[in-house]
Parts: sequence; C-alpha cells; structure tokens
Amino acid sequence: MSRVVKEMILKEIENRLDGNRDLLVIDSSRLDAVTDNTFRMAMQEKGIHLLSVKNSLALRVLGGGCDQLQQIFNGPSTLAWGGEDVVALSKEISKQAKELELLEIKGGTVEGQALDSAGVEKLSKSPGRMELISMISGQILSPGAQLAGALLGPAGVLAGCVASIADKEEE
Repeated sequence: MSRVVKEMILKEIENRLDGNRDLLVIDSSRLDAVTDNTFRMAMQEKGIHLLSVKNSLALRVLGGGCDQLQQIFNGPSTLAWGGEDVVALSKEISKQAKELELLEIKGGTVEGQALDSAGVEKLSKSPGRMELISMISGQILSPGAQLAGALLGPAGVLAGCVASIADKEEE
C-alpha cells in the first residue's frame, strides 16, 4: 500500500472516530455473514458505530505506543464506539458477546487508558452516566428532603391536634 493511500485511510479513520478515544476493540471475524450483518444493524440502531480496521493503521490513529494497546490489536479487529457513553457501550457489547459466542471482546481504550477484555467486563458492570447522575442528585437532595420532613412532621401533628379540637367544639 502506498504512503498516499495509507495517509488517506488514516485521515478517513480519524474523521470517522471524530476525536472519540473511548472505544472497544472486538473480533467479529468468526461470525457468519448473516449474523454479522444482524449484529451490525442492531448496533447501528443503538447509535454504536463499528469499523473493521487494519491493526497497524488503528494503532497509528490511536497513538499506540502502549504495549497493552499493541496486544489488543492482534488478529482481526473491529473498532466499536458511540452510544450514550463508554459504560453503556461496554454493557451492550458484553451483552451481544454473551448472545453471540463467536464474538470476542479484545479490549478497549477509556480516556487514553488501555483495557483488556477483563477490564471491559468490569466496566460493563459499573454504573453508567445516567445512573451516576441520578445517584448524585439523590444524594444532593437527600438532606433537603430530610429537613422538609423534619419541619413538616411536627406541623402536621399540630394541625391534626387543632383539627380534632375544632371538631370536638363543633359537636
């Protein structure tokens, strides 16, 4: 492959990744054509992009000086990125890998750190972006809710007492 063609391919891969460095590397080469096409269409519906790449070109695009990243790009490789966040991506790819036994998760990169397949599995079991936001907002609102409950509790009891006294006087 000539240098000009390699440069064009590198630019195309960079354009498709659009600066995204949180991605997973999978091996879907053992899937038959129909299963692979069904898998790719299911991922496309969920906003997950897949791109089969030559390992040396992917390493150049990702700046693969890391030994662990070079181990991930061994054999047929497909880049997977997109979805809500990298945790949601890892959850969906892990789910698909369990359903399609021939689909292999090789690893990934998260915020510049290389992950092996065990790291991707751990990542898929962690809470996602929306879950973390809801947990944090619940923790932020919890003291206010407790304060409101503490203020409303005695007032409710007092209001109940006043209402029962008023009812007795009307009789």
